[in-house]
Amino acid sequence: MRVNSNIFTHKRIHHGGPFSIMHPSSDILDFSSNINPIGTSPLIRKTIQNQLNTIQIYPDPESTQLRKNLQNYTKIPYSQIVVGNGATEIIYNFCQAFLSNKTPVLIPIPTFGEYESAAKLNGAKVSFFKTMNLEKDIDDFVSKLPNSGCIFICNPNNPTGNLISKKILQKIIISANKKKTFVFIDECFIELVPDHDESIIKLIKKYDNLFILRSLTKSFALAGLRIGYGIGSKQMISILNKIKIPWNVSGLAQQAGVAALSHSFYLANAKKIIKKESIYLINRISKIKGFQCNATSTNFILIKTKMKSKTLQKKLLENKILIRDCSTIHGLNNNYIRIAVKTRKENEKLIKSLEML
Repeated sequence: MRVNSNIFTHKRIHHGGPFSIMHPSSDILDFSSNINPIGTSPLIRKTIQNQLNTIQIYPDPESTQLRKNLQNYTKIPYSQIVVGNGATEIIYNFCQAFLSNKTPVLIPIPTFGEYESAAKLNGAKVSFFKTMNLEKDIDDFVSKLPNSGCIFICNPNNPTGNLISKKILQKIIISANKKKTFVFIDECFIELVPDHDESIIKLIKKYDNLFILRSLTKSFALAGLRIGYGIGSKQMISILNKIKIPWNVSGLAQQAGVAALSHSFYLANAKKIIKKESIYLINRISKIKGFQCNATSTNFILIKTKMKSKTLQKKLLENKILIRDCSTIHGLNNNYIRIAVKTRKENEKLIKSLEML
């Protein structure tokens, strides 16, 4: 049997969520998944209920209506938008389309693990830039940009929560463009950043080497439905639309996405909660011995702990609270955890459990 040799060294990435642990129960309070603290909008729930009679019908393979709504939402032409079964599908399709065993890839770490996994699966030569704050180390990073390659940047970065300014990102894009290198910017958490708008979505019209990834999973709490989208040049999107599998996004997911995009005030309310509760969590947890919180710009907090992360996760599970053990994230050791920013009532339960350790 002939098999792509890269498959033998391929490693699946560990993520959060109730199914990341043995014997998950429905009453677990999940701080391991960075989802909008408000949860799924009632409007989206109602839309799904009203569309249940369509589950016997094949969905639109081009996600036409959703892409048109995304055009209105992003102000980017329909022809420059691809929709995927979650953002992760788009990462893998991008790597399949544009990376090969001759492609040098540079990834700042710690960050989302699927960039590395997808790049290596397609034979790319991956190197890493270790930093806990890319903006502070930007000159060193730019000096290491590969020729005719690709870089992946998560903004704000998962798991550190650091946000890079538009000015710095444009500097990276310009430098990469001179070296004929792709710049893949993951903005899946950008809509959950209070006070700042550092999205570079408008730069898509200016730079052909730029690709931006977005998700409705986190912003609109649609993790179970899987909807992501990518934005790039017409040529880039044409290729990605050509290689995606037929019917990659379900009919219910498409309808839920359309409903979500018409519900803009929902994000504004969520960002108010995130701003208030992230400050509350950092202030309270930092006062607990053995915990050091990383400053964050979005809806999750990276925490350095004296207790080993796996031990801490196990102890909190006894109180039916699930946090993200970050020992599996490349660039971090077993003294880091990550928590989502949730509602005050939920956050108080976490704090009380941490205080009792």
